Amino acid sequence: MATHLHRLLRLGSDVRGRYDLSSLEVLVHAGAPCPVQVKQQVMDWLGPIVWEYLGSTEGLVSRASPAEWLARPGTVGRPVPGLTVSILDADGSPVPAGEPGTIYFGYPDRPPSFEYHHDPEKTAASRHGNLVTAGDYGYLASDGYLFLLDRRTDLIISGGVNIYPAEIEQHLIAHPAVDDVAVIGVPDPEWGQQVVAVVQPVVGVSLDALADELLAHCKQGLASFKCPRRFEFVTDFPRTEAGKVQRRMLREAYTSA
Repeated sequence: MATHLHRLLRLGSDVRGRYDLSSLEVLVHAGAPCPVQVKQQVMDWLGPIVWEYLGSTEGLVSRASPAEWLARPGTVGRPVPGLTVSILDADGSPVPAGEPGTIYFGYPDRPPSFEYHHDPEKTAASRHGNLVTAGDYGYLASDGYLFLLDRRTDLIISGGVNIYPAEIEQHLIAHPAVDDVAVIGVPDPEWGQQVVAVVQPVVGVSLDALADELLAHCKQGLASFKCPRRFEFVTDFPRTEAGKVQRRMLREAYTSA
């Protein structure tokens, strides 16, 4: 995951230089959008050996070789051979190349072979004909390469505008005081939702003026409507057994805060 790569990069140069990694041939990652600058730094460190794939329990969608990623930074690759990938809007209609929407995938000539356990409604909601979605948002470039934006359930809609938390997280994770971050949307009476950044600071960093510092950092690289309206600080995140942040728990905690 991107968090693991980020933490490896935070190791001091003396630590990273202490080990002979010449026998390392392949590093594979997935699980969440990876900041372009993080992956580029890993490539600079380890060489062009970093592969990426997009997939889930529902199926493998795409994979990107190091060469493909270096030529198109941010891509998660082309669909695996034989698989159809379609980007659909909220009405189930295909969107043009470069336009974001929900990622659907599958084989048009045969129905999916899985069902969600004791949940026929979720099963039906995930399908469009013989294609299925795991809830990811993204877009297909004109050359057929897929780019992942975020999870549909994590999308923030503020003032009628779509805001992708992953973009804000990728900007904040580059700040030297940030060890990890999760951006969520919470209800707002005026805008529908507001952007909240939940930050795990680097150990030893003072919190006294950190919110102001992080907001200034966001204003340097993000549109004003994407800048968090609120910063919350934690020592760790609630995570799944696989290490993924449980955003639902964060939304529940900070909606009532």
